[in-house]
Amino acid sequence: MRPEPSPRLRRLASRYALSGDQQQQLLRLLEVLERGGRAPTAVRDPDGAIDQHLADSLVALEVESLPSAGQIADIGSGAGFPGIPLAVALAGSTVSLVESQSRWAAFLSAAVTELGIANATVVHARIEEWRAGIGANDAVVARALAPQPVVLEYAAPLLRLGGTLLDWRGRRSEEEEREAQAAAEELGLRRADVRSVMPFAGARSRYLHLYSKVSETPSRFPRRAGVARRRPLGG
Repeated sequence: MRPEPSPRLRRLASRYALSGDQQQQLLRLLEVLERGGRAPTAVRDPDGAIDQHLADSLVALEVESLPSAGQIADIGSGAGFPGIPLAVALAGSTVSLVESQSRWAAFLSAAVTELGIANATVVHARIEEWRAGIGANDAVVARALAPQPVVLEYAAPLLRLGGTLLDWRGRRSEEEEREAQAAAEELGLRRADVRSVMPFAGARSRYLHLYSKVSETPSRFPRRAGVARRRPLGG
């Protein structure tokens, strides 16, 4: 007999019209997090993980362009958020979970296999060195990865023209956004929106920064691994 999702998970599933099978996959993901010491996250209890991980990931479904994205890259995937929940919710999309740390990539591979997520692939590579991803993605998602100008430099080469970057951010910083705007102009991106989101009750200072790829990224990008962090654009 299949375990019953908690009321909290059922409410989240209702919000995004997830099927019973999709709820079961998310429930199993919570179980993997709770028992797995290898997961790179401190939030493991089910209720906390539903809010901080599942709801915070799935709020991206409220961005109009994401459900139709055929190819999505989750860069710096870590414990698999937002990429794994989005792969569960978007069965028609292919999601690449890009992670450079060996032990975290191993965790992702084990989780994807255990959950039976056929449309998610783990890419064990530095983002700057993932050559197969260049110009291949309709959307790039990044959550708690790096300062925004760095995230833009990571994401821009991976996007197709017309593609969208979704960058999860907390409290807004005028200085960082100004630097990101300058970086975006150099990378062929344009800021489309900064959207305040409420993934769960009581959530505060949660924003999705949306950038569209409006022109080809210059061929000098991506720069060598580590350069974006050492010498970020827009400063």
